[in-house]
Amino acid sequence: MTATPPDRPIGTDLDIPRLNEQLEGWPAEDILAWAWATLGPDVAVSSSFQTQSVPLLYLVSQVCPEMPVIFVDTGFHFPETLAFRDELQARYNLNIVVARPAIEKSQMLQQYGEGLYRRDPDLCCYLHKVEPMQRAIAGLRGWISGVRRDQTAHRATLRVIEAQPGRPLKIHPLLNWTRRDLWRFINAHDLPAHPLFAQGYLSVGCAPCTRPVTPGEDERAGRWEGADKTECGLHVDLIDPSADGQERLEREDGRTRER
Repeated sequence: MTATPPDRPIGTDLDIPRLNEQLEGWPAEDILAWAWATLGPDVAVSSSFQTQSVPLLYLVSQVCPEMPVIFVDTGFHFPETLAFRDELQARYNLNIVVARPAIEKSQMLQQYGEGLYRRDPDLCCYLHKVEPMQRAIAGLRGWISGVRRDQTAHRATLRVIEAQPGRPLKIHPLLNWTRRDLWRFINAHDLPAHPLFAQGYLSVGCAPCTRPVTPGEDERAGRWEGADKTECGLHVDLIDPSADGQERLEREDGRTRER
């Protein structure tokens, strides 16, 4: 039975604790419907267009097909990821909005040199993922993502709705899904898999810092190998976009000029 969403709030005056109690047990499609009815059209979903992204994209296509789907094109994606994005757009008629880094790839390489993702993966992710996403969501009231509690220790602490000072509400319709739930849904709806999934890429990010995982490894073990890092920064406060982030950019720029 579909839950009845709460009344549309005046402006952004939402009772977040009460909503979290209410939405915690709701099906993902009902959370999506609530988000669109309450915050639309100023709400968008972000997607990395990998295998585990497809259930949420499918639900968006069924529940709120007008909702923008933000894809951050870092310039370092596998060609297979871009092809999969285009395939899903055609199949589900998704309203995709592409965000790109402010810094061009050639400018980044000239300024920081090769291998920034190895020397400072947090800074690399900030330049290529976090900063363009911050611009893409500016002015929105809600930002939807497909993270699940069973993916990382940080994600295990999240609530269905997270208030972010000065930023859109973060909404997680699949938060209570497990990996088994995800695959049950994929199989039930005959959803496609990322072209690299069969080669062991259970979690796919940028090509330079993603490897296939081996049997028994965590599905995200192939991301940022050798770095103490489990998040790209989109779902945590990785770098302060003002003071701390600027200081890190200036420090890295200074080291580059010295070389």
